[in-house]
Amino acid sequence: MTTPKTLTKNDLMSLDEYAAVRDELRRANVALKKPRRIAVGPDATFYFENYATMKQQVLEMLYIEKGGDEQVEDELQAYNPMIPQGQELTATLMFEINDEVRRGQVLRQLTDVELTAYVQLGDDKVFAKPEQEVERTAPDGKTSSVHFLHFPFPAELIAKFGAPDTQIVLGFEHENYAHMTVLTAESKASLSADFDA
Repeated sequence: MTTPKTLTKNDLMSLDEYAAVRDELRRANVALKKPRRIAVGPDATFYFENYATMKQQVLEMLYIEKGGDEQVEDELQAYNPMIPQGQELTATLMFEINDEVRRGQVLRQLTDVELTAYVQLGDDKVFAKPEQEVERTAPDGKTSSVHFLHFPFPAELIAKFGAPDTQIVLGFEHENYAHMTVLTAESKASLSADFDA
């Protein structure tokens, strides 16, 4: 069965229905997201998205804010672009730094860091393409603490991604944040499901 690529209003349960199963769905979502949450270096975390994570996010936003039909359309417009379309991975990249002073210092050193994020398979690297909905660099060069990224994969690398012997590295080529990590088998398997077979 092919995973849907777009979330519509018809895919959403009512707030009353959601309230009745909210705890159960949130627990399931935490388990789903665990292998899709990948830390790189001391401050960056990639949250790889899919249809299920975006559906849960929309339902949760509607439940919390209770904005009615107008909010439904706003949430769908905001989150649909982050559902992978079968030839890509999508991720929310967050720089999670609690100390406000340090956060400002670090983010000012990471201008355009989102453009240096990559997924590497052997000698091949797939670089991130930021979602272009809003400029995420301040005039002083300070980058945002949140970025929405697409990693577009050519067909030959999609086939290679799922191969048992393929080591997959997630990292940055930024001069001030040259960190990387090797994906676990669990993360690799979860992300492989985002591609069309």
